[in-house]
Amino acid sequence: MDLDQLDLNPRITAAVKRGRLKSVKEILCYSGPDLQRLTGLPSHDVQCLLRAASLHLRGSRVLSGAVYICTEDAFPSKRLWQLIAQQRRLRTDAPEELIEKIRFSNHIFIEHAADVDTLLECVSKKVPILLSRGMARLVVVDSIAAPFRCEFHLQASAIRAKLLLSLGATLRRLSSTFRSPVLCINQVTDMVEDQQSVSRSLGASEERLSPALGITWANQLLMRLMVDRTHEDDVTTGLPRSPVRTLRVLFAPHLPLSSCCYTVSGEGIRGMPGTQSY
Repeated sequence: MDLDQLDLNPRITAAVKRGRLKSVKEILCYSGPDLQRLTGLPSHDVQCLLRAASLHLRGSRVLSGAVYICTEDAFPSKRLWQLIAQQRRLRTDAPEELIEKIRFSNHIFIEHAADVDTLLECVSKKVPILLSRGMARLVVVDSIAAPFRCEFHLQASAIRAKLLLSLGATLRRLSSTFRSPVLCINQVTDMVEDQQSVSRSLGASEERLSPALGITWANQLLMRLMVDRTHEDDVTTGLPRSPVRTLRVLFAPHLPLSSCCYTVSGEGIRGMPGTQSY
């Protein structure tokens, strides 16, 4: 990209060229202090440069990355490479040569946060840098419940609630400021009932499920989705087939209470036509 396309003071543009920075993407690869050293610009001008480069790339939709924050297991890199290898089968509507040119793994930023303090520091300091520079659009936290359920006992519920409110406020601010979706994965808990009560409600098992972390975290969300899966046998062979998963809208101020079915295979997610319901 031509640097002259940026809405900058000519003095800043000239300093960038003297620093031998040839593209907008190259600018965003450097930190503020590094740009000051390369260009000789003061801190205020460097911030203007980074802001202009970020806005230019977000407007042109050149970058579309994701931040994936793991709080439990290690990042499933093996599955990621499997999905990348199968993109030609999944995206049959796109030209094959275009799929070959895209480097899907280049803009997936992975962070491991095993405790609450690390998670809060990540979303308040590290993630805003990537979003502000246009290097990512989507933020995924997998999962929210893991660090909060391990670190706090029952007597520390007030402290846990305070930290959950802080995390929720930070994530909402990121989403609002950078217009980026934030997906928070959370577990569910099942109500323990006596055998007689369970036998009466076998057809309504979903009513016994509730999101982990309780109402404190539930109040931080704009919308709540539920995912479940069922195993079915193929009617022709009688053998088990890929489990059918259902995505349900449980709460959203802008969406009806609806659901749809999909399957997960080697190449990714495929919807099942005609399964949407209200």
